[in-house]
Amino acid sequence: MQALIDFSIPIFAIILAGWLAGRFRLLGQDSTAALNGFVFFIALPALFLSSTSRAPVEAVLNWPLLAVVAGGYLFTAIPIAIIARIFFARRIGEIGLHSASSVFANTGYMGIPLGLAAFGESATNPMIATVLANIFIVLGLATAMMEVDRTGSKGPRIAYDAVRGLVRSPLLCALALGMALSALGITIPGPGLKFLDLLAGAAGPCALFAMGLFLVGQSVRRGAAEVSWVTFVKLIIHPLATWLIAHYVIPLDPLEEAVAVVMASLPTGGLIFVLAQRYGIYVQRASAVILVSTILSVVTVSFILQHYVDLLNHG
Repeated sequence: MQALIDFSIPIFAIILAGWLAGRFRLLGQDSTAALNGFVFFIALPALFLSSTSRAPVEAVLNWPLLAVVAGGYLFTAIPIAIIARIFFARRIGEIGLHSASSVFANTGYMGIPLGLAAFGESATNPMIATVLANIFIVLGLATAMMEVDRTGSKGPRIAYDAVRGLVRSPLLCALALGMALSALGITIPGPGLKFLDLLAGAAGPCALFAMGLFLVGQSVRRGAAEVSWVTFVKLIIHPLATWLIAHYVIPLDPLEEAVAVVMASLPTGGLIFVLAQRYGIYVQRASAVILVSTILSVVTVSFILQHYVDLLNHG
C-alpha cells in the first residue's frame, strides 16, 4: 500500500496546486482550456510518438494478452454504455466518456512504475502492450463517439464522421506514426528524442494542474450517484472482467495475467479529463471520477497487487 500511496500523493498535490492557483486567482478559468490545448495538441502527441517509436514490436503484438485486455474493455464498456444511456446520459459523447471513464486506466503515470516495483523488469513487455492497447482502443472509441456527437451526424454519415475524427486526432496519429517507425526499425535521432521527451514530461502535470484549476467553484456533490457508479465499475468490475477472461477464456501465464488485471484495476487516467475539456462534454464528471477513483484505488489496487505478488512469489 505504501508504494501506491507514494505514487498517488504527487497526483493529488498537482491537482491541489491547480485548485489553489484558481482559488487565489493566480490563473483564470481560461487557463484550463489553454493548458489542455497544449496537452492535447503538443505534449501528449510528443509522449505517444516518443514512447511507441522505442517500443519493440514483439512487445506490442502479444495477441493473447491484447485479446484479454480488449475483452476486459468491451465486456465492461458495452453494458456500461447501455446503463449510461438509460440512467445517466443522453448525448452520445457523454455516453462515450462515461464508458471510457469506467475502463481507461492510469497505466502510464501509475501503472508502469507500480508494475516494475512489484514484478520487476520481466513485466516490461506485457506492460507496454497493455498501455498501448489502453490508449488505442479506449481513446479510439471515445474519440469516434465524441466526433459523431460534435457533428450531429446520422445514418451512413456516422461512420464517415467517426473515421474522419480518428484520422484527424493528433493523439492517434502520433501513436500510429510511432508504431510505424518502430516496425520499420527507424530510430529518431538523439536531439529529436530529447525534444520529444522534454515536451512529453509536461503532459501529465499540465493535465492534472488544469483539472485542479477547473475544479474551483465546482460542486463535488453534483452527479455523486454517477461518479460513485463509474468509480465502482473502474475499480471493481473492470479488473474482475479482465481476470475472468484471463483465467477462464484465454489463459495467460501468471505474470501476464497479473499485469493485465493490475493494470485494469488502476484508477481512471487523466487523459479522460483532457478529452472531456477538449470537446466540452462531461468535464465535471470526468474530473470527479479521476479524483475519487484515485483516492479509493489506494485500497483496491493494494489488495489486488498484493495477491499477485504473493502468487508469483509462491507459485
